[in-house]
Parts: sequence; C-alpha cells; structure tokens
Amino acid sequence: MSITAESLRNKLLAEMGAVHVEVEDTTTDHCSTSFKVIIVCPQFEGKPLLQRHRMVNTCLAEELKEIHAFEQKTLTPEQWEKQKAD
Repeated sequence: MSITAESLRNKLLAEMGAVHVEVEDTTTDHCSTSFKVIIVCPQFEGKPLLQRHRMVNTCLAEELKEIHAFEQKTLTPEQWEKQKAD
C-alpha cells in the first residue's frame, strides 16, 4: 500500500466530512513514513481532544498500520477561524 499526503487528505475529506485538511509528509528517510496533519471538521464540535484523535485514527486505521509517525491537530471550523485570525 502506497500512502501519500494526497491520499490521506482525500480520505479525510471524503470520509470525515472535513472542511479543511493539510497533510505534510515529514519523512526524512526511506525506512519509515511520517505525516503531520491539520484537520478541520464540524464533527469535532463538543468533543474532547482524545475523542477527536480516535475519530481520525478510526478513519485511517488501515493507513496507520504502515505509518511510522503521525502527528495530528484537530480543530472545529470556529477554532480554525480563530487560529487564522491570531
């Protein structure tokens, strides 16, 4: 299975109903796969951080079997707008 930043982005947009997804491939060598993502999703509203991360991990369960490092930042649309304004 070939995992790319674009494939992760597309899956998160399609399956989670995210309104904004940024995926950065942070792999430094050819032995492992590492990604850093920002996910903005209305479904995160009212959910604690751990539950948000579990939602993402469930969505990407197959991909995470092959990913060495995965850093995620999960925001509601309101949090995203506030962060962009700062």
